[in-house]
Amino acid sequence: MKNFSELLDSDSIYVFDGAVGTRFYDKGIYINRSYDELNLVSPDLVREVHDEYIRAGADIIETNTFGATRYKLQQYGLENQLREINLAGAKLACQAAGQDVFVAGAIGPLDLRIEPYGPTSFDEAKEMFAEQVSALLDGGVDLFCLETFSDLSEIQQAIKAVKELCDLPIVAQMTIQTDGKTIFGATPEIFTQRLETWGADIIGVNCGVGPTHILTALEQMRGVSTKKLAAQPNAGLPRDVQGRQFYMCSPEYMSKFAKRFIKAGANFIGGCCGTTPKHIKLISDAVRAISPRQTRVAVKPMQPAQVKDVAPTDVQVVPAEERSNWSRKIARGEFVTSVEVLPPKGCDAAKTLEAISSLKAAGVDAVNIPDGPRAQTRMSAQATAILVEQNLGIEAVLHYCCRDRNLLGMMSDLLGAAALDLHNLLIITGDPPKMGPYPDATAVFDIDSIGLTNMVNKLNHGLDLGNNSIGRPTAFSIGVGVNPGAMNLEEEIRRFEWKVEAGAEYAITQPVYDTKQLREFMEKIAHVKIPIVAGIFPLVSIRNAEFMHNEVPGVRVTQDILERMRKASDISKEHAREEGLQIARESLTEVRDLINGVQVSAPFGNVKYALQVFDVLDEFSTKNAGVSQQLRAGLMSDQ
Repeated sequence: MKNFSELLDSDSIYVFDGAVGTRFYDKGIYINRSYDELNLVSPDLVREVHDEYIRAGADIIETNTFGATRYKLQQYGLENQLREINLAGAKLACQAAGQDVFVAGAIGPLDLRIEPYGPTSFDEAKEMFAEQVSALLDGGVDLFCLETFSDLSEIQQAIKAVKELCDLPIVAQMTIQTDGKTIFGATPEIFTQRLETWGADIIGVNCGVGPTHILTALEQMRGVSTKKLAAQPNAGLPRDVQGRQFYMCSPEYMSKFAKRFIKAGANFIGGCCGTTPKHIKLISDAVRAISPRQTRVAVKPMQPAQVKDVAPTDVQVVPAEERSNWSRKIARGEFVTSVEVLPPKGCDAAKTLEAISSLKAAGVDAVNIPDGPRAQTRMSAQATAILVEQNLGIEAVLHYCCRDRNLLGMMSDLLGAAALDLHNLLIITGDPPKMGPYPDATAVFDIDSIGLTNMVNKLNHGLDLGNNSIGRPTAFSIGVGVNPGAMNLEEEIRRFEWKVEAGAEYAITQPVYDTKQLREFMEKIAHVKIPIVAGIFPLVSIRNAEFMHNEVPGVRVTQDILERMRKASDISKEHAREEGLQIARESLTEVRDLINGVQVSAPFGNVKYALQVFDVLDEFSTKNAGVSQQLRAGLMSDQ
């Protein structure tokens, strides 16, 4: 008889399966239905997915029951079939597993907020978990995998539910954000110690982010616990291609990180969203080499707004040169400079403002404020932009996305922004919530970035969406995003053309590392005559470079740059930062003749580091170059 507890006494490395939902989606099952119900209505399909992962080399497979708790099933009218769904899920996995593979009963969060953050009590949460645990036990699982939890109080109730009903081993896995913490601010050290105290047998991190951040978390977890550790990252962050989500980390990339996970102390390695049997096969091969054992739909764009035909005759549209300094320079064809700085994570903007204050002195034209990048929770970009302009006297370029607000909300926001003298916009569709810490959050997407460009263009002509007069027109400088590294380049160019027809006046690219790729892209869009501002993101380490290449949609880091960062990182962190800075300067120099401006991102909020990229620009005055040199000297002293 199989006994998973024996593995807890072994130093060998074991492989979990990959994403079950991803495989269902690949096989044509859309995400608007309950995947857990497939245990009853499509058992052969569920068994087929389990078989694929077993053939790929998985030692442990998870039941298709991640969302089979009462509240989640209730959303599909399936709450009365909770027991049947979980029982069937366990039995299907056990049938596929046979005697050589272990079966983990998969349990995810309740999709409810429990005390003190919501109305559901601890006891009510525990009872909901107990319903699922009981059915999975009767189905014959060998252990339980509690995964993708963000709230420590919630996973504590799940652990209690298991322990009160059986003594099977428990894998307890939290999910983190790109800052390395849960959405409630718990660090890997904190949640590892808590989970160990509550009786978890294996402690892990899964979902949420790709392998780079998981590796960092593992290194922190190993320092505070002797428990077995587990790692099940996503295959990077998803890229939207014509309405479908693709995860971009290759199987080879994931297998490379499997070895790093083992070095960091993990004994159980698998995959989460976006991972497939191909990923697990290479992960398994990598593990076997180290630890050998006995073999056993895109949004339809709106048509361009013909505002000239409906605009009130008495409206005086504000000329681009009079809207803002940023808009004036772009309209005149002058080179513009900006630095991208993320909004603060809390309600205190003091540190962010302090960092930004050096930009004006350095002669930078504007600070770019992203709007919920990667669906993360931060202070409102609009509020941050207002604080910047009112307190620091430097212009802000406000990123504004379509994800979080309906048409009415966007109209209200934009009118308010105009009233508060925010004039520079970068209009983007926005990353889907599934990329962030609240994957079940509702994405609105009434319109996409093309439709929003239409809306802002109408406002600039004194009209609302219904072509009704708003009185004094807004005076926005309208920017849009463009991706030279898009997977479907023809579609990207077509959408870019629509954005320009809708009223876009300039565009900012994704971070550029492959300058040849940008040059070829610029040739393809030469007929679209609006200024292009290049995005530059200075690298700080080989891990950072690999993350950008594999896990950030639309970014391609060349093999030459990866090798340079690898060699520099082998020497020291300081060498890696200096090499990343040099690469950023070279990239900017190589594309300077193509572009009308540059947006430099501040890695991890380090504005001083970002400013050093501008040293290569002739447009900076001697005074500003001196300031930049002083800032660099200050940075080196900080290091």
